[in-house]
Amino acid sequence: MNTVNSESKTQTTAPQLLTPNSYASIAKGNKGLSRIAKATGYSIDGFKAAYKFEAAFRQVFWLNSLLFIAIILIPFDISIKMMLIITSFLSLIVELFNTGIEASVDHTSTNQHPLAKIAKDVGSAAQFLALLLLFVLWLMALWKLLC
Repeated sequence: MNTVNSESKTQTTAPQLLTPNSYASIAKGNKGLSRIAKATGYSIDGFKAAYKFEAAFRQVFWLNSLLFIAIILIPFDISIKMMLIITSFLSLIVELFNTGIEASVDHTSTNQHPLAKIAKDVGSAAQFLALLLLFVLWLMALWKLLC
């Protein structure tokens, strides 16, 4: 009987969380330009937090800044430039996700736990693959240019 009661409580509270007058909806703003402006502010806050608190994000940011300058200066074909820019953005995006995962895990608990280690290691592995892809594509682009 407790199972039924807890299920009915879950069923009644979940839709209430999605109502237009819920706290999340009010805090975010729910219409037009106001919502876009607030979302943009949250994104800027996210960039600032990642840059301030995560050395790995700063490293990937500055690496990609240098690579963007190189893309402008090196006479690659436009398709290669596009591919390299996309890959640079991908590495930044993956690092932001990885930073978010690490912050969420650390917020939950700073105690060592096997699942926390898996979460952090998987995020790190994703970033490793993104940077490996960036490296391989740069090698291929430079090889094509020089040969």
